[in-house]
Amino acid sequence: MANYRAASRYAKSILELAIERGKLEEVHADFQKLIEIAEVNYEFAVILKNPIINSEKKLSILKALFAEGSEELTMAFFDILSRKNRESILLDVAREFKIQYNLHSSIQVAYLTTTFAIDEPLRKEFLQVVKDISGLDKVELVEKVDPEIIGGFVLRVNDRLLDDSLSSKLRDLKNQFLTNHYEKQF
Repeated sequence: MANYRAASRYAKSILELAIERGKLEEVHADFQKLIEIAEVNYEFAVILKNPIINSEKKLSILKALFAEGSEELTMAFFDILSRKNRESILLDVAREFKIQYNLHSSIQVAYLTTTFAIDEPLRKEFLQVVKDISGLDKVELVEKVDPEIIGGFVLRVNDRLLDDSLSSKLRDLKNQFLTNHYEKQF
């Protein structure tokens, strides 16, 4: 809980500073890059959270990764976190920054799970459904392929879940068969 609060506060402060200096898109791109690096390279995330590795070493790794094309504001932020020995929450700050950026920019994030990679016409239909549900014009669709749902789709928008998968329909059918409506129960 304390890490979430700290990450949220750091994300809010860097977001407001980036807006004030007119560098919001550049800082967003840097944090997006940080999230992508951590998703691809698990060791990077472990290094940031490792208390044995000193802050100077972690900062030098960040500087090496963001040497070209990164915003000065982002690098100064990394430096501040490093001086305060808070690198362990850097990925949480990046994720919270993305959430706050989406709120600021009125972007609706929706999560779509299907059994196959969808094509562009189908993607447009899902985007329109999300726009209708959320009332926002900008939509970011996070797609996932999962053969476990057997067929259909699962769409999550905020707290709404549209589950039209075959696995959920089979589960419902199984539950219906478990209750025998024709025998008298005592």
